[in-house]
Amino acid sequence: MTTESALADGVREALSVDAEAFAERAAEEAEIVKQELRDGSFDNHQSIVGFEYEFYAVGDGRWSEESRAGEYALMRVPRRMLELMGFEKELGLHNAEMCTSPQPLSDHGLGAQLAEVRARLEAAENTAGVEGMRLVSDGLWTIPPAGETAREYLTDSVEVDGVVVAVNMSDAVRYHAMANTRREGRDDSGDGPTVTLDAPGVSLAAETVMPESLITSIQPHHQVTHAETLPRHFRYALRIAGPLLALGANSPFFPPALYDDDWDGERALAEGATANRIHVFESVLNARTDADKVRFPRDFHDVETAVDRIASDETLIPMPDPGGSDRFDDAFATFRTKHGSYWRWVRPVFEGSSRSAANARIEFRPIPGQPTVRDSIAFQGVFAGLMQSLAQREHPVIGLDWETARDNFYAAVADGLDAEMEWIGRDGEPTTDTDELYADLLDHAEAGLRTAGCAPDEAAEWVAPLRWRVANRTTPASWKRDRVRARLDDGDDFETAVHDTQREYVRQQADTLIDGGFSAWADD
Repeated sequence: MTTESALADGVREALSVDAEAFAERAAEEAEIVKQELRDGSFDNHQSIVGFEYEFYAVGDGRWSEESRAGEYALMRVPRRMLELMGFEKELGLHNAEMCTSPQPLSDHGLGAQLAEVRARLEAAENTAGVEGMRLVSDGLWTIPPAGETAREYLTDSVEVDGVVVAVNMSDAVRYHAMANTRREGRDDSGDGPTVTLDAPGVSLAAETVMPESLITSIQPHHQVTHAETLPRHFRYALRIAGPLLALGANSPFFPPALYDDDWDGERALAEGATANRIHVFESVLNARTDADKVRFPRDFHDVETAVDRIASDETLIPMPDPGGSDRFDDAFATFRTKHGSYWRWVRPVFEGSSRSAANARIEFRPIPGQPTVRDSIAFQGVFAGLMQSLAQREHPVIGLDWETARDNFYAAVADGLDAEMEWIGRDGEPTTDTDELYADLLDHAEAGLRTAGCAPDEAAEWVAPLRWRVANRTTPASWKRDRVRARLDDGDDFETAVHDTQREYVRQQADTLIDGGFSAWADD
């Protein structure tokens, strides 16, 4: 049996699951989760941090013919190589994901996160180098595989026994199954594209969710000590989402050939977004849903409401119960499956392989991949520090209207650090001053890290990479935009300007990814 046939069988099995019975099981299991919450099963004696880190692979010009064919062109990662690296597969065949071991929130805990990422990434880069490829930490790739267009790579699919299979997508049943659901009023005939990537200047139709593989991210996790405090921490996480996204913006350009005919370099610079990753994820994954599953979520005022929202969220693919394990959270396995497609930019999670490891946490999902490991872990430290200090100090920004917090988020998507965002300072007064906002935000991040046990100089060091971005009004997105601007002024066409900027990004990263920092790029 071919891989495609086995995958098609898995898709058919998923689509045959009774959606109504699946939803009923999820609702029943939500009551189990609530009881475990009441019993204190999700409480911990201290805050815990974790991290997810996504990469894409490019050719570095060595060894293989494919690697030499295009300078830093996208490459598919062999599945055996992912196993050797200890990484996990993500949506596209070019993707690789690392998940760190949870650690206590402390200087040693953050140091362990940094050391683990550096050690594993160095080993992975050595393994990838044998195949003439490099792993890139970035928000959105722009150079397609050698000999292919971005459109071809993202839309290529085949039909196997009546099941649509994306050629360049990992063999995860739930992603392929999305292309094979038919909803009333949407492609009822089963023919034609079912997904449209919609972003400023780009509209790409596809039969699968493969266009989502344009983007990569980092995701800090924060486990709260007492699950009953999750709603308060969640409210704060929503209020800091816009400001932190603005600091991390890193996806200002698409592969140039994907832009609409009436968009050139000048228009992309004038009207394009700085954080296109948000547009990609929302438009592609919302295309197959009745309600927008990818969105800026609303506040909740008690932890049981968070559980109910996950259980009642629209079921996209009612996956069959895998069974066969003895995890603590197998008691609510269907609820966990529902959570897998509970796509919110900030989301609560309730899980654990054992009762002692059970946790209630917040996953912070807006931040794209960053230029260096040090900058990536800075976001983890700042997020954790803010989760520690804002609630403890009863910071008044919790009173910022939810609508304003949402508007801040999408202002950051459009304009990054140039966005006007509203904040409530520690004195309780509203402000739109960028320096005031970030001084307050980052001061509280440092204070939270000190509370967690970091010495003052150590806390300052974790936050320093993001203070530099504010002081210099420089983000990875603005770095890319400035270089595309300069290349256009020198007479390059838009495609050349974007591709050469991407190559410069990868070359800079080759020297700084593991041990350096983004601030060093400004000197070159």
